[in-house]
Amino acid sequence: MERALAVVDAEESTTELVREAGELAAAVDAELVLLHVTTTEEYEEKRKTMEDIPDSRARYSGKQALQGAEAFAEDVGRDVLEGVGVEYEAVGAVGDEQNEILKTAAEYDCDHLFIAGEKRSPTGKALFGDLTQSVILNFEGPVTVVTT
Repeated sequence: MERALAVVDAEESTTELVREAGELAAAVDAELVLLHVTTTEEYEEKRKTMEDIPDSRARYSGKQALQGAEAFAEDVGRDVLEGVGVEYEAVGAVGDEQNEILKTAAEYDCDHLFIAGEKRSPTGKALFGDLTQSVILNFEGPVTVVTT
């Protein structure tokens, strides 16, 4: 492992995921990229909410969403990786999670990926899809899945 990508989200499992990724990266002197993706749906919902505020000139732009996603990844890294001894880069993205994860992994030349697994029944996976499974099938390298 030379450079790993850890997908950061707002779930409780993120802390464990980032700590494990950080410790493994530190142990092998690898670089770590922390990515938070704001989905298109999340962005549109917040944008609409801001526009619906009466007498408000507040707007929520794609640039603000991108900056917010990056700030979220940075905050998680700072909170979780303090004392771990690994340097990391925080990255934000807006769009489809699977596409943004794979695009960022390619852009940063990541050779390992860390992602939280979702506990779903086989029926739930068939009906709603599974981000983790899609990423595993489409990433060219090892994927570590952390579930809680």
